[in-house]
Amino acid sequence: MRPIGRRGFVTTATGAAFAVVGSGAPGAAAERRGARGRDPAPAPTTAPGAEPAAGPAGGAAADSFRFRGMWVATVTNRDWPSRPGLSAGAQKAELLAHLDKAVERRLNAVVLQVRPTADALWPSPYEPWAQCLTGTQGRDPGWDPLGTAVAEAHARDLELHAWFNPYRVANHTDPARLAASHPARLHPGWTVPYGGRLYYDPGQPEVRRFVQDAMLDAVRRYDLDAVHWDDYFYPYPVAGEDFDDDGSYARHGADFPDRADWRRHNTDLLVSEMSARIKELKPGVAFGVSPFGVWRNRADDPAGSDTRGGLSSYDDLYADTRKWVREGWIDHVVPQLYWHIGHSGTDYATLLDWWDATVEGTGAGLYVGEALYKAGDPAQPEAWQDPRELSRHLALAVERPGVGGHCYFAAREVTRDRAGALAAVVADHYRERARGPRAAGPSS
Repeated sequence: MRPIGRRGFVTTATGAAFAVVGSGAPGAAAERRGARGRDPAPAPTTAPGAEPAAGPAGGAAADSFRFRGMWVATVTNRDWPSRPGLSAGAQKAELLAHLDKAVERRLNAVVLQVRPTADALWPSPYEPWAQCLTGTQGRDPGWDPLGTAVAEAHARDLELHAWFNPYRVANHTDPARLAASHPARLHPGWTVPYGGRLYYDPGQPEVRRFVQDAMLDAVRRYDLDAVHWDDYFYPYPVAGEDFDDDGSYARHGADFPDRADWRRHNTDLLVSEMSARIKELKPGVAFGVSPFGVWRNRADDPAGSDTRGGLSSYDDLYADTRKWVREGWIDHVVPQLYWHIGHSGTDYATLLDWWDATVEGTGAGLYVGEALYKAGDPAQPEAWQDPRELSRHLALAVERPGVGGHCYFAAREVTRDRAGALAAVVADHYRERARGPRAAGPSS
């Protein structure tokens, strides 16, 4: 194993781009990237003869998870900036406050949404400035948010993962409301209106290449620790509507009599091609995806989880996330396990076990997406009214060898911590700050 890059990401990868679809077998990723996982438990800090502190939830070692992340959503100004049109100084002050809060909560990674609606939080030659900054898409905010975020995060010993959404164009369907220079206006045939929103069509090779180019511009310019994608590939299904990709299917889907298989192939290409291009451009930059937590239900596939989720990433979003792990196209996976322990259809513990088994032997890191936003929300089930629900999630995870950490949705709740759920996690599991998996260097 050898370190690659300034921040010491450990891998056995040669840096050469791996082949695209169908290139790998289970276990191949482990050979390329080496070990993952969590730091060994820290040495006891109690004085000789003193009673050791009780471990969290029955004795699991604290401070054992390497990755402790926080999402910062910018779409519709969810987390940051607090509203569009703030001055550059006010925007920067709010951003730094989020970074400082991450440090205070003993987190070590920030996953910042930098391409919320096919626009950019950096001076991109491909896409206009993001609307969430000034309120007007394409208007220069007077500073470089992504460049500042990278520098300030690293100054605080935080990893900076740049979060991109590949295909979402707008939260409306009117191209005339986009900036005049927006590629979706210049290439209207690239888009599909669906469910009151506008999307790029994943079935068009030129679209797939363009969105990769747009995202790779940030990789090329900045010292990112990772590229991060969320769960939006093909859009979530809307009752009574069909995603109109008939033209693309007619032009490019001849080898796929089943449209669902063709769509999954398109998403496979997006992921595998992007993986290869990142590794060719900057081998030290990790590539992670945060999928919907259910790949497939066992009723539909014996390899699926023993769940009864209403949706699955494979069948509804055309995203074969299990395949990406097994093929070695992604360095880590952050499944959104946004359910409580004991949920009748999608039990947290059941899904945790399924994902732990899925990454076994692949070399892919497993960082669990946690629904901090549900804690203390009176609209949520009773389990989420207990401030220790999330701490119990980590107590379960510490017993699963594949789990290397957690990521919390989202920054607004990290600051507010409405029910004290994150405070309980910190007290039980994050007694000391820990360096992230990339900054920590070799794990074995």
